[in-house]
Amino acid sequence: MSDKLITQFTGLTFVNPFILASAPPTESKRKILKAFEAGWGGVVTKTIGLHPVENVAGPKTIYQRASEEKPYVSRYKRPDTVSHSSWNWELISDQPLEQWLPDLEEIKTTYPDRMLIGSIMAGAGGEAEMENWRKLARACVNAGCDALELNMSCPHMDRKDMGAHIANDEDIIRAVLKAVTSAVDVPIWVKLTPATSTLVDAAGAAYEAGAASISLCNTFPSLPLMDPETMKFEVEVDGLVTSGGLGGLAILHQALQRVNDISRAYPDKAISGIGGIKGFREAFNFIVHGAGNLQVCTAAMEEKGSGGVGVQLIQELTSDLSDYLDRKGFASIEEFRGAARDRVVEHSKVRRKSESYNGGYVQTEETV
Repeated sequence: MSDKLITQFTGLTFVNPFILASAPPTESKRKILKAFEAGWGGVVTKTIGLHPVENVAGPKTIYQRASEEKPYVSRYKRPDTVSHSSWNWELISDQPLEQWLPDLEEIKTTYPDRMLIGSIMAGAGGEAEMENWRKLARACVNAGCDALELNMSCPHMDRKDMGAHIANDEDIIRAVLKAVTSAVDVPIWVKLTPATSTLVDAAGAAYEAGAASISLCNTFPSLPLMDPETMKFEVEVDGLVTSGGLGGLAILHQALQRVNDISRAYPDKAISGIGGIKGFREAFNFIVHGAGNLQVCTAAMEEKGSGGVGVQLIQELTSDLSDYLDRKGFASIEEFRGAARDRVVEHSKVRRKSESYNGGYVQTEETV
């Protein structure tokens, strides 16, 4: 692997900037070890919590496809279709902390040069929950995690004091970070929900409270489709469904918008980009908007024969990035990171056909 791919991010050294996001590809020791063997620079574990977790009695994740001939989106397989998105209503890890800890130790011992980021989640209902954040943080770091990612982004939690439910509350963000940073001394990444109009403010509160990076975008709150012939949702349990998360290529452009929003507001801060990375071109776009680290999920899960960890995908990503760096004469991704950031401007700053255009306002004596 080329030395040009070595990336410094939040004080950690990654052999390459590509990591697996917190999701099914990182749900077990077996999968994480296979991912590191394949070449991924790091992983964010499936989110570890202390509360009981039990998933729905049916499919947890589906993949949606579209075709030119029949351009509707559906999970149902048809000839000549291409990937459109993933949809899931899967909860955080149902593996208890006590089972995770020896696994984390073995993973880090086996691959000491790969970055192991522990994703953790607790609630926000008082001091007892703050202590749960501290307990999870200490345990994961003591087991070998190089950094932690705080899950404030899961779009489908029953508890209203967890996941995306708390990511709009700047006081809660500060309180959780205060608890975690008082307990451990490793980089803290905060994974915020993209489904908010106050994302930039939430990111600012997190950075101010000690976050080393913001991770975004997690999946967007959404519903699965209903089949017009059967009148059934394409994924349901006993005819019922609830909000889940949309990911994959379908959220790429929205994710880039949010990465750019954060990057323009805080150009000196770190961002881990997520959302629709299927190959080098998507990864490139996250980098030029300011991301210094790339997280992948759906594309790895969809790869046949890889066990859901993207064995061929990581080879393609690193090979294509290495080739690009060589062709352009770049020493690392830092030489073009953020290149698109300042070319995204307010609508009024884009040149119009007429110099006299004033945004549709009628000029009066008061506005002249």
